[in-house]
Amino acid sequence: MLREGHLTPAQARACNLLWPRFGVTWNPGEPLDLPALFGNPNPVYVEIGFGNGEPLAELASRHPDRNYLGIEVHRPGVGHLLLEIEKRGLTNLRICRHDAVEVLGQGLAQASLAGVYLFFPDPWPKQRHHKRRILQPRLVTSLARVIRPGGVFHAATDWEPYAQQMLELFTNAGDLFVNAAGPGAFHPRPQARPLTRFEQRGMRLGHRVRDLIFRRR
Repeated sequence: MLREGHLTPAQARACNLLWPRFGVTWNPGEPLDLPALFGNPNPVYVEIGFGNGEPLAELASRHPDRNYLGIEVHRPGVGHLLLEIEKRGLTNLRICRHDAVEVLGQGLAQASLAGVYLFFPDPWPKQRHHKRRILQPRLVTSLARVIRPGGVFHAATDWEPYAQQMLELFTNAGDLFVNAAGPGAFHPRPQARPLTRFEQRGMRLGHRVRDLIFRRR
C-alpha cells in the first residue's frame, strides 16, 4: 500500500515539479508502453522498492544506453530520487508509485524487461509475518513472464533466512530460471551493484550480505 511519510521542502518541490516529466501514472490492467515511455527501444531494467533511489540513480548514470523504471510506494523516497534525477541530469529513469506486485503482474508485456532488481527488501523476520514478504511464488511467476530469455533477476539481502527462502523459490522454478552462480549457490557481490546506505551500515555491524542472480531460461 502507498506510504506517505514526511517530505522535506526539496522533496515536495520535486514531487510537484518533476513528477509530470519522470513519474509514471499506471492504471491497473493497462500495460505500459515502455518504448513510448522512454522515447527509445533500449533495454529496460526495473528496481522493486528503491528506497531513497541513490543506487538506482547511480546505475542509470553508469548506463545511459539502458532504461530504468523504479517502483516505490514511499513518497519521500520518490521525492529523493526525483532530486537525484535532476542533480545528475538523467533522462533514462522513470518512477512508478504503485504496488510492484500489481505492476509486474498486470502492467508489463511478456518478455519486456532485460532485468529486475530487488535489493534489501523488508525481511519480515517473524514467522507469522513471512506471508508479507514480497518475494512469493506469485511474484516469481510474474518475473518469469516479464523478463526476456537471458534476462536477469538480481536480489540482495543481509537476512540469511530470507536469502535461503529466495534461493529455494528460484531453485524450485528451475524450468524457468537458472542460477548464475551454480546450483544451490549464492553469487559473489558484483562490483557493478552500487552499495546502499543500508548495506554499508549492515557491513559495519558485521552483517553478511547475500546476492542471488538468476537468468531467465
